Amino acid sequence: MIDERAVTRPSLAVVIPFYNEQDNVAHVIGEVRDALGTNGDYEVIAVDDGSSDDTVAMLELVAARAPALRIVTLAQNRGQSSALANGVRAARAPLIATLDGDGQNPPRDIPRLVQAYQDEGADAPVLVMGWRQQRNDNLLRRLSSRFANRVRNALLGDGCPDTGCGLKVFARDDFLRLPAFDHMHRFLPALFVRDGGRVISVAVTHRPRRSGHSKYGVHNRLWVGLIDLAGVLWLQRRACRAEQEKSRV
Repeated sequence: MIDERAVTRPSLAVVIPFYNEQDNVAHVIGEVRDALGTNGDYEVIAVDDGSSDDTVAMLELVAARAPALRIVTLAQNRGQSSALANGVRAARAPLIATLDGDGQNPPRDIPRLVQAYQDEGADAPVLVMGWRQQRNDNLLRRLSSRFANRVRNALLGDGCPDTGCGLKVFARDDFLRLPAFDHMHRFLPALFVRDGGRVISVAVTHRPRRSGHSKYGVHNRLWVGLIDLAGVLWLQRRACRAEQEKSRV
């Protein structure tokens, strides 16, 4: 008997969390379609993270003419990590690409990250990270991000120059094996390394916001991030990875 789910399962899922991004919804999802094609082998999982504006209404309008789009709605705002985790769980595809809903990362970079993932092979977990070498943010955000990246890398040794970039590609199963906690999306490189994986950074484009405003500032990124950093350092030191069984003749 043929498993219908296996026949219809796409190869790639693009997971996009949205929180009060009503004016960016149509543009972001339209760019995903332009980047991957109208009849491509992919699905788009849009996660509304308890928005208080018309984000859900806009998603439903777009979904009416975009059959590849599926909507996951959270009853209340739970944060980006929870939104991403719910989107990944809802995905049917084995490979995940993530993208922020603010539109600052052009979806046209997704195919390059997917190709970088495929070039690495599958002998260990692989995380491909976007690297915003030319950021279009204000000076305070750029400086605070640079400081946070240096401190994190010095303590965790994940070798990643830009953990805050929303563009990432990884296997669904590899992600679901990781310990889940609030703000985990900022520490995915360290968590993949902890699990015996590799992290690849690929230069991507970054542009100013078209509409809306950032949900992150120095206080809710830097200071909370220091607490999370201590927790991830604790997890690293207590890693318990499964080893492959070796046959003996």
